[in-house]
Order: sequence, then C-alpha cells, then structure tokens
Amino acid sequence: MKQNLVCYHCSSTILPDELIEADLAGVSRPFCCPGCMAIAQTIHGEGLEVFYARRAQSCEKPAAYLASNEIPEKLRPYDDPSLRSRFTRPFGDTGELETTLRLEKIRCAACVWLCEQHLRRISGVRDVQINYVTQKVMVRFSSDQTSLARLIFEIERVGYEAWPFEPSLSLERAKKERRQLLTRLGVALLGMMQVMMYAWPSYVGADDITAEYDLLLAWTSWVLTVPVMVYSAGPIFQAAWRSVLSFKETRMLGMDVPIALALALAFIAGTINLITGSGQSYFDSITMFVAFILAARYVELLARQDAQGGAEALAKQLPATCERMTDYPSSQVVALVPVVNCNPGDVLRVSPGEVVPADGILIENPSALDESLLTGESKPVEKKLGDRVYAGTHNILNPLIMRIEAVGQSTRIAGIASLLDQALLAKPVMVSLAEKWAAYFVAFLLFSAFLSSAIWLYFDPSRAWTVLVSVLVASCPCALSLAVPTAMAAAQGAVTKLGLLIVRGHVLEGLVKTTDLVLDKTGTLTMGQPELQEILNLRPGFDAKEALAIAVALEAGQKHPLALSLLRAAQDDELAIPVLSEPVMNILGKGLSSGSYRLGSATWLGIQSGSQVGQYGQVHLADDAGLIASFIFLDTVRNGLEDLLASAKRRNIAVHLVSGDDPATVAWWANHVGISSFVGGCSPEDKYDYIERLQNAGRFVWAIGDGVNDAPLLARADVSIAVGAGAPLASAGADAILTSASLKPLAKTLLLADKTAVIIKENLLWALVYNLLAIPAAMMGWVNPWVAGIGMSLSSLAVTLNAWRLRKA
Repeated sequence: MKQNLVCYHCSSTILPDELIEADLAGVSRPFCCPGCMAIAQTIHGEGLEVFYARRAQSCEKPAAYLASNEIPEKLRPYDDPSLRSRFTRPFGDTGELETTLRLEKIRCAACVWLCEQHLRRISGVRDVQINYVTQKVMVRFSSDQTSLARLIFEIERVGYEAWPFEPSLSLERAKKERRQLLTRLGVALLGMMQVMMYAWPSYVGADDITAEYDLLLAWTSWVLTVPVMVYSAGPIFQAAWRSVLSFKETRMLGMDVPIALALALAFIAGTINLITGSGQSYFDSITMFVAFILAARYVELLARQDAQGGAEALAKQLPATCERMTDYPSSQVVALVPVVNCNPGDVLRVSPGEVVPADGILIENPSALDESLLTGESKPVEKKLGDRVYAGTHNILNPLIMRIEAVGQSTRIAGIASLLDQALLAKPVMVSLAEKWAAYFVAFLLFSAFLSSAIWLYFDPSRAWTVLVSVLVASCPCALSLAVPTAMAAAQGAVTKLGLLIVRGHVLEGLVKTTDLVLDKTGTLTMGQPELQEILNLRPGFDAKEALAIAVALEAGQKHPLALSLLRAAQDDELAIPVLSEPVMNILGKGLSSGSYRLGSATWLGIQSGSQVGQYGQVHLADDAGLIASFIFLDTVRNGLEDLLASAKRRNIAVHLVSGDDPATVAWWANHVGISSFVGGCSPEDKYDYIERLQNAGRFVWAIGDGVNDAPLLARADVSIAVGAGAPLASAGADAILTSASLKPLAKTLLLADKTAVIIKENLLWALVYNLLAIPAAMMGWVNPWVAGIGMSLSSLAVTLNAWRLRKA
C-alpha cells in the first residue's frame, strides 16, 4: 500500500480514497484530483514537461529562488503561446492582455495592498485589481514588456501563491480549499475536546487528584496543543509573519497579527508555567480559541465561495470532460478527454442534453441550444451550420459537431465571469473605509493590550498575561473587516441569479442614493419588436383571418420585423396559409406582389394611411379591386416595466423618458406607461446634457439604456445599466448589464440594494458594539482567554451569517 503520496502537479498530500494515477511519458504519476491530472496531461502533451523538471519539493520557496530575478523553469511554460492564450484574453484594441489569477494565503487588507503595490511596480503592468472576497487578481499588462510567468513569480516573491484562473477547474480548487480548512478544523476540535477533558478537574475544583497525575495531565495537554499550534494555526502564524515583514511598505498590520501574538504569548506563558510548576497553563484556552476561529473561518469560506456566485456559478456549468473526434472527418470515432486538454481547432461532438464545453463553430448537424445562461433568453436558439456556439450553453435537439475557436479565459463565458469579478474588484466606498479603519484598529488594539497588561503587571502581576491574551483575542477586528465585504459579495451573488451582471462595485450603493431614473425608449422601455395590434379597413367579404393568411403568404421567407410579426400572429391563430398561384415579387422600397395581390405602403398602393401617433408602422393589403385590409403594428413594452416603475414610485424616484424618436411618439409612449417627464428628438449629446443638468441640480441619476446607442447617457450617469446580452456591452461604459429580457430583476435589485445597506449598517453596528463591550471587559480582567476566543469567533460568525441572508433575497 502506498504511503505519504503527494500530487505530481500541486504537491499536496493525497488521501487513500482520492488517489488518481495516469501515465506521463511512460511513468505512472499520482494525482489528487482530475483537475491536476488534466493540467499535467496538457503540459506533457505540449512537450512542456520542463514545467516539473526543477520544481522545489517543499511548499516554502527557498531564499535563493525568491531573491533571484530570473523566472524559474517551472513557471516558464506559462509564456508558451498555447498556455498563454488559454489563460489570457485581449483587452480592447490596445494590444494589451488581461488575465485573472487566483490567490492563496491572503487574509486581509494589508495582504491585498502588498500584492497590488508590488505588481504595479512591474514594467508593463497597466492595471491591478485585487479582491479579498473572491481571492482573485485581475491584471492588465503589455505582453511586450512583461509576461504571465513574471506576474505569477512576482506574487510568489512577496510570500503568496497564485495560479491562472480556469473556469472549468475552479470547482476542484474550491473543494480542495474547503477540505484543507476542514482538516485543520478537525485537528483543532479533537485537540480542544481532549485538552478540555484533562482540564476539567481544575474547573470543578477536584481535590482527589495527586500531584503526579495532575502533572501528567498538564504535559499531555501540552503535547495535544502542539499539533493545534503547528498545523491548525500554522496559516495564521504565516500570515501574521508576512504582515509584520511587509509593515514597512504597507504601514498596516493584518488582523492575523493580534491572533498570532495572543496564541504565541499564551503558549509560551503556559509552557513556562508548566516547566516551573507555578501559574496557570492556557492550553485549554488556546485549543478552544483556534477551534472557534477556524470554525468561523470555515463558515466565512462557505459564504465567500457561495457569494462568488456569478463567476463560480458560470464555472460550475462547464463539463469536466468532452467527446473529441480524433480523426474528423475521416472517422466518427470519439475519445472522452478532459476539457482542459482541448485546443483551438479540435473537433468535438456534443450530444443532446449536454453542455457545450468551449466556444466554436457548428460544422455539422444543425440543432437548437438553450443560451439562457448567457443571455437570459429562455427560448431555444436555432443554430445552423457556420453559426457560433458558446461554452456553457445546453444542446437540445441533435448531436452537433463543432470546431473549437476559444478555450479557457478566451471563451465568452469566462469573459462574463471576469465582468462579474470586476464588480468586487472595484471597492465600494464603504468597503474601503471598513478596511482602512480595521487596519488602524489593529494598531490601537496592540497598544491597548500591552498598556493594560503593563498596568496589571504593576497592581497584580499574576493577571498580567491573562489580561494581555484576553484583550488581544477578544477585540480582534475580524468582524469589522468582514462586515462590509461579505454583505456586498452575498448581494452580488443574489443579483447575478436575477440576471443582472454588476461590472462596477458602486452599483448597489448608488441605487440606494438614486433620486432620478432616466430611461431610453427603443430597446429599453420597448423591445423594438413590433406586434400586430389590429386589422382595420376590412373589405366586405373578407374576414380578419383570411386577410392575415393572404398577407403571410406574401411575406413567406421575409425577415424584416413587420413580416415576422405577421407570421407570429398567424401561428398564434393556427391559420392555414394559402398557396399563391404566382411567385412573389419584392419591389424594393414599396412592397410585395403576387398576381393581383399587393402588400406594402399606403403611398405605393395609393391610399390614405391615417397613421396614428405611437404606432410602430402599418402595411396594407390590396388587389385590383382596391384595399382589402390594413395591418396596424405597435411596439412591445418590455416585460417587467410596470414592476420597475412601481418600485421607483415607492422610493420617490423621479422617472424620465429621454429618446431620439420624434416628440409626438415619445409623448404617446410616456402617457401610455405613466411617465410624466419626457423629451423626444434627442441626440446622444442631448441625452448627455439632460443628465448633466439633473446632476447640476443635485440629483443622483440612474440611467438605463440599450448599451449601443446610449454610450454617452450611460457614461454620464451616476449609476448605469445596459439592457442587452452579455460581455460585449461592457464597452458601452455601463456599470451593470441586464442579460434578462425582463426589467423585473431591476425592481428586485432596487429592493435588494436597500436590504444590503441595512445589513451593512447592522454588521458595522454589531462589530462596534461588540468591541466597545469586549475591550473594556478584557482590560478589566473580567474575561478569560477562552471566553474571549468564543466571543470573537461568534462576533465574526454573526456578521457572516447576517450577510448570508442576502443570498435568497
């Protein structure tokens, strides 16, 4: 039986029931998960096995490795074009690249600050955004001046770990992170239970235990506390040490510093007291404190991974394996391979009911796909040969065959995931303030702890250590640091499930402050899809259905909006379409004709149109005897508009309709939907000026547009939302993108923004009240270290669970 196996790729310990083996270059290698195996197979398959040639065998990097400015051999494969294209994406038309990296070992604002500032100093790095909640960093860089391998290496040099974020692997990474923390928590809980059991006689004042047995129990407690300190609390000490080393640059101490200091002081004092045989041992307090703080962090981890929702939910939709056609078109034979082994140009088969694993072109077997994950549109989309298919969409009809065009971070689903990450990367004002004050609070805490200990050392030396440890533990600013980020992250996950992709982090804060809502008309208030409203001027001898059937027969094969509207109306009525005796002629700019029948404009037919304000348009059917019928079309109001306007009214938000359509049409629509403030005939510049005037009057403006013609409107507004279908709309400058066809998610988001603000205030108030009560109590010596540990952990749990309520909003 194999003992102490470590993963060939990531070097983590492999549990007996998790071992996966694969042959690489004729050698059997062990792996901890399918993700590591797939990456290793990709690297070997590309001939890049040098990745593993000189890899350090321990988790800690040797000093020489970190001191050198030379990129190590193990990271150089990331600069190979085949891997770089997987882990980067082009940024605009500038020739720059953007990548998303997953970080490890960051614990607080000081960690974030250090990584961010270090990366910004690298030549060629244009922008860096790091978020603690998602533990990701987005870097925009010039590939001519720096490289992906350099970015990863520079993060390692300041004491952290990073790897390129791959959507199809993120679920495995999340499972691994939870498993590791749960193992550390398990060790701490076992140690706590055993040590508390041995300490129980001292709690109840038992007098029948001899000195020898008492000493044996004390040393046994010490032995059980060591693995808790070394293994369970190890990451806490590592994070605290990095924070101390970087203090000269950051001028901030992380929240792990007081925790590590309290644990170290308590363990040292307890050990000294045990050796000298005088004073109190703190091993029960230490193990209980570590267990409770790891329990709080485990709940926080679950909340954080759940709140990443947007990007992670998209990632979870992607399959781990796919069917690759190895010799297409000569053979139809397929092989089941990991998705991460696929490259552009490969041919895949996707069976009905399966998820498309990569972006590509449909080359065989037309089908229908459910693209609701990307667009919010629930109806299946017909796909013909040559059409694009996207990763994350569901194949419904036929077993399609596609050729891959994009994988990894180059796919559309990864692009949308990166938009979701941006929402948390751009810190809202409240997050920045909370992080700033938490950093100041750590310094105040350390000063208070040592001051109170010094005072007790003068009055009652026996209680000085206890007070020092209690103050350090009880008032750790975990709750203050978590109060805002966890609430914002949970709200972000909730609105994503509604169909709103938040791109910039101030959206929810801004909606709370909104005083005015500015709407565009076409494409926003209305769908831009005409529907047949009524049939007028029917000639005696014809009924409406008969006239509609003739019109549809003339429009057969046409794709313009009015033709499609007639076709939908006929399908709804299940009309039998007649076969015309002569072919249909399309007379450009006028209409259609077949034999004696003509369908087109009033001018061409020589009749009076009687057009009414607000109509989308009208067409007329005639024959040699004259007019048969007139078809009147009206644009479709976007679903959910009534809910949005009602929510705005409840919040006393003034609604404005600003459109480029003619003023009479805009006035008709404003009255039709109940908007009292409206302006028509506006150019993009006029819309920009309209919002500017509102802002100059002290109003906070929320704008909604279609993201294509409304770029100035969206760019000028305080909060802007583009109505459309995903990632390309980010270039319109919108702060959020509505992928749903309905406006109802915006009404719910408005309510959620208010609820988020309330929960943030509750969290901050709780953190403040807790510290105002806990610090004085600990300084007065009224709180034992183990009680302080429970209080601090419960405080962190309280703010995390309170924020978690937003998930189901």
